[in-house]
Amino acid sequence: MAKNYYGEGEVADVTAGGVAIASGAVVVIGARVGIALADIPALETGSAAVTGVWTLKKAAADVVAQGALLYWDPDDFQLTTVAAGNVLAGYAWKAAGAGTTIAHVKINA
Repeated sequence: MAKNYYGEGEVADVTAGGVAIASGAVVVIGARVGIALADIPALETGSAAVTGVWTLKKAAADVVAQGALLYWDPDDFQLTTVAAGNVLAGYAWKAAGAGTTIAHVKINA
């Protein structure tokens, strides 16, 4: 095997800032997102999934078509179809209409 293989790239180590991160919460990792796999205490390091399909809160007013790009709004802690000021999260795994407050997103795809 090649000697420069590092890993499968499905989970990344992340360090919480001054606030703890709850299991299942979105973690912004630069220009990408991850999902905390367990509670991460403030200033500690833990694991975040950086691939997969996840169910997350979305902006209720947004109409999401299957395959549409979704962005993480770090101020409102939800997915949105609005790119400006937000972090690309991935694409919609399935459609989600207006009034729906969750979306299924394939992260970092």
